[in-house]
Amino acid sequence: MRQSNNYIILYAAVLTVACALTLAFASISLKDKQEANIAREKKMNILSTVITLEENANVEAIYAKRIKAYVIDFNGNIKDGVEAEKINIAEEYKKKAEERSLPVFEVRSESNPEQVEFTVLPVYGFGLWNNIWGFVALKSDFSTVQGVKFQHAGETPGLGARIESGEIQDRYKGKTIFESGALAPIVMKKGEGMDYSNQPHEVDGMSGATLTAKGVNNMLQDYLKCYEKYLTKNQTTALNQ
Repeated sequence: MRQSNNYIILYAAVLTVACALTLAFASISLKDKQEANIAREKKMNILSTVITLEENANVEAIYAKRIKAYVIDFNGNIKDGVEAEKINIAEEYKKKAEERSLPVFEVRSESNPEQVEFTVLPVYGFGLWNNIWGFVALKSDFSTVQGVKFQHAGETPGLGARIESGEIQDRYKGKTIFESGALAPIVMKKGEGMDYSNQPHEVDGMSGATLTAKGVNNMLQDYLKCYEKYLTKNQTTALNQ
């Protein structure tokens, strides 16, 4: 009986080690592919705030042609030697607002690479259960929203998780984030079914998802405040041109 028990223990140990080695090998061998997929998804999300991508679109080629990316600090100054694509927004979120590295993604005209049509800014925050994040695309006035892309890690299906739906995201199109020169981030209201079409800074809410909506509001308030000096500088430049 002792020999039988020892055999079972040894067999289980060998099997455990073999499985661990297999998983470790798979993780290492697939790491580059996983990172490439994450980078591609990020590029898709940035582009999708301003254009509709076809199913088989060459995302890498479109991104390379249309996007110029750089990083700024809280004062709106460009940080040399820092790549926007390598900024981990989740890690930056943990820092004080004044210490964050802030990526900027300029969308250039397809026919004129010197013309900036839109500016896409990443945002990050916390919903009801877990982190939420996304991108906000602004028109050339640096105030009017062209589109948004929101995602989440664990909001409630059918309720807070609706922030990923086109129905919710479309409500932000055409809204503005400044009022008389002052930052006025868009607020998702409590409840659902009201008409906010004439309200420049308000959108209809999500029934049963008040806390997720509050998280989205806080996310926009927090991160757009980080970009405020950059945005106001560019608004002044645009007016003087």
